[in-house]
Amino acid sequence: MAANVEAWNVEDKAFWESTGKKIAYRNLWISVPALLCGFAVWLMWGIIAVQMSNLGFPFSKDELFTLTAISGLAGATMRIPASFLIRLAGGRNTIFLTTAMLLSPAIGTGVVLQHPEWPLWTFQLMALWSGVGGGNFASSMSNISTFFPKRLQGTALGLNAGLGNFGVTTMQILIPLVMTVGVFGALGGDATVLVKDSGWIFGKIPAGTPTFIQNAGFTWLLLLFPLAVLSFCGMNNLLPISADARSTFTSFIKIIWLYTLAFLPAIAGLYLYLPAPTGLGLLNMWLAMPLIIVSTLLIMKLAAFGSMKENIAKQFSIFKNKHTWSMTALYLVTFGSFIGFSMALPLSITVIFGDKHIFDAAGGIWMHIKNPNAPSALTYAWIGPFVGALIRPVGGWISDKVGGSIVTQVISAAMVLASIYAGHVMMQAYHSATPEIYFNQFLLTFVVLFAATGLGNGSTFRTVGVIFDRVQAGPVLGWTSAVAAYGSFIAPEVIKGQIKAGTPEMAMYGFAVFYALCLLLNWWFYLRAGAEIKNP
Repeated sequence: MAANVEAWNVEDKAFWESTGKKIAYRNLWISVPALLCGFAVWLMWGIIAVQMSNLGFPFSKDELFTLTAISGLAGATMRIPASFLIRLAGGRNTIFLTTAMLLSPAIGTGVVLQHPEWPLWTFQLMALWSGVGGGNFASSMSNISTFFPKRLQGTALGLNAGLGNFGVTTMQILIPLVMTVGVFGALGGDATVLVKDSGWIFGKIPAGTPTFIQNAGFTWLLLLFPLAVLSFCGMNNLLPISADARSTFTSFIKIIWLYTLAFLPAIAGLYLYLPAPTGLGLLNMWLAMPLIIVSTLLIMKLAAFGSMKENIAKQFSIFKNKHTWSMTALYLVTFGSFIGFSMALPLSITVIFGDKHIFDAAGGIWMHIKNPNAPSALTYAWIGPFVGALIRPVGGWISDKVGGSIVTQVISAAMVLASIYAGHVMMQAYHSATPEIYFNQFLLTFVVLFAATGLGNGSTFRTVGVIFDRVQAGPVLGWTSAVAAYGSFIAPEVIKGQIKAGTPEMAMYGFAVFYALCLLLNWWFYLRAGAEIKNP
């Protein structure tokens, strides 16, 4: 099977039926599990941080929150160069190498988790390295968009992203499961004993149970090795899309170079943002993120070499199109919320429902005492992301039928209402001696939010396929997903900050305001009478 495809015109129905369809679907079905593993490795620190607390690792809740923030921000930043990799290096070359790269953080995470006595920065380094998995979404979606005709973009991208998003759910179910057994025998290291109750999908795991937390990293090796081989042998570079992909070695150099460049502003931004002893704490989140994004783009443009420099310059033309920016905001509503809530939910459940909250009238302060009836985050946190990922292809399919912007409008309205109610429930729970009585309402409301984000993920990608031509659609898909991925950094940090302030509801109210503004944006650009691009 030839790795490089010389001719490609899937808008021609005869070519699609005779040649394109078989190639496109083969690449799609290899892409999906590779993307699933990328999500799993990137986001595993949300679950790992909870279990580190249960095992008595000597870090505060704030320090554990930094692990999810670091992996979230690093993964989002990796998406910026990943947005442009397909045209620079080819689909097969990119998917193979970025999948193989995940082996390093998987192994490294398994090693450091066997050493609770190691300093915090060793765990933060592994969280940073796991960000490689976050970049894979941008390159994967950009790649799949080139294989399918416009009439099938919503369905194809919905399948790739929706099934790939199951990496979140797979990780949230699988990691607590593999922690209970010595999967790798003597080679996998010794168990650590739980000092607090933990859980998995079948219920509570009591304190005193031996736990192999290192399996959270090592387990992914069983999937990553065969997937790397499969992507190298079974995927294709479309030369009409990726003219410079003929040389596999040169393509690998480009990918490694651009990823290395992206790590530099991510590290610098985190150092300026995170408080001591990790960083300097000089910048707030809203300054750190734009600084990282702009710095990454600037470094890419200045440090590119050879034909890569001209190719990147051409792809940067998407930033002159106002619809790139409107779709970036709308995708932040959908995917940004999905990935942000996925990262924030486990620790939020642990903090809000894990303690009784009792007001000391004499001292005028709230006291937070361990709640023996607390629900386990590891038992329930997977449900919302599961629903969001499951329904995502449906959003793409419906959008192919009725129009992406209509679906986006409906789900945005639903997210405004659900966010307001979620904030109300969180406020009640965080000021209650029996917070568990509010948990069912809390969980159901977040399931509604996740379902809305899943439908909206499919609809926004469908809209991109309508607005942009085939040359720009891939980079725009990658770019919008890159910015939206910062939701994995924003949501945990905003929710953490408001929990510390004693007002977790304000985080959700703030998100509701943003969703309402984007609802108006979507109507103005794509639905109102006289809109420049009516969709439909």
